[in-house]
Amino acid sequence: MNKWDGKELAYHKIEKTKTLKIRNRYTRLNGKNSFRGEHGYGEEFLVKVLVTDQGACGWGYTSGSPYHPPKEKDDLLLGKSVAELFSPDEGILEETYRDYDFALHDLAGKILNVPVFRMLGGEGENPVSCYDGAILMDDLSPDGKPGGLGAILEECEKDYELGYRDFKLKIGRAPKWMGWKEGLKRDIEVTRMVRTFYPDARIMVDANSAYPVEKMEAFIDAVSDCHLYWIEEPFVENREDNRRLREYLNDKMPGTWIADGEADPDVPMLLSMAEEGILDVIQMDTAGYGFTKWRRLLPVLKEKRIKISPHNWGLKLKTHYCAAIAAAYADTPSIEGVLDETEGVDFSAYRLKEGKLIVPDSPGFGMELIWGEEL
Repeated sequence: MNKWDGKELAYHKIEKTKTLKIRNRYTRLNGKNSFRGEHGYGEEFLVKVLVTDQGACGWGYTSGSPYHPPKEKDDLLLGKSVAELFSPDEGILEETYRDYDFALHDLAGKILNVPVFRMLGGEGENPVSCYDGAILMDDLSPDGKPGGLGAILEECEKDYELGYRDFKLKIGRAPKWMGWKEGLKRDIEVTRMVRTFYPDARIMVDANSAYPVEKMEAFIDAVSDCHLYWIEEPFVENREDNRRLREYLNDKMPGTWIADGEADPDVPMLLSMAEEGILDVIQMDTAGYGFTKWRRLLPVLKEKRIKISPHNWGLKLKTHYCAAIAAAYADTPSIEGVLDETEGVDFSAYRLKEGKLIVPDSPGFGMELIWGEEL
């Protein structure tokens, strides 16, 4: 039995719960992707805070939004011991506690004096490879004064100075924002431009399911010498199109992976496609799928040697949750970095250097909540 066997959790009872509204702010206007307009400068979101009768405190992201908050369920936790709600070996013990998944992991880690990534096994690399996920279609944004190709390159330069070394580029300007001829041409221009200026970078492209398979093949033909690291969400995942794309990549751009699964995932299908070798990286959202669900899936993934990169767009907070999984699971080639400052949260224990994110060896998730607006 390990040194955090969980017995101490039984001596802590939930005495107080709070729901707080906090806000993040991006370093710039985040523009379009293939289906959504400007992502804006940040967003408001909710976190849960749990305090025990012994004075321990944990917190974490929860579902819902300040405008549509989840129904109050906090009374389900009051008076219960942490051991009734959570196991260090499993995570939350009932789906009923889903809104407190991150908060209970953080709380248990602090009670047991163990980082969450070590609670999960700690078998991954630390620091964690972390790519820049904020290169959106800012050549087309904002609508009133689009930045052009120069805006994309300027963003890469600024993010390189912040410590990123790899870039994920949004593609799929057609059919929503441009016609197929001009949209495909622009996707190709952006990809080739970034490769030219960053010859050593790992470059991913993300179509957010906008491409039909024949258009994706045309894109690959035009960038086959760019040695893409992976192609993410080329189209709505299905076995037939993924197999066709895998065969085309093997011929035209061998070594490039296919990554998918962030939106409404059919997990059994994703796993079967990964086992068949027609999908390389699975990406269910860190929060949308669930942190406990991810950790319970890790032994299956390890046995099958399936690569993962949990989706985490929108919040640096989620990047750090994803980093805990990556530091626990060896087959995580890279995770998505979100560029933001989050009001009321101290992220200083996490440091990005030369494309690597250092996950702190601090209890819980290693992030300090200083302030939030209580609802």
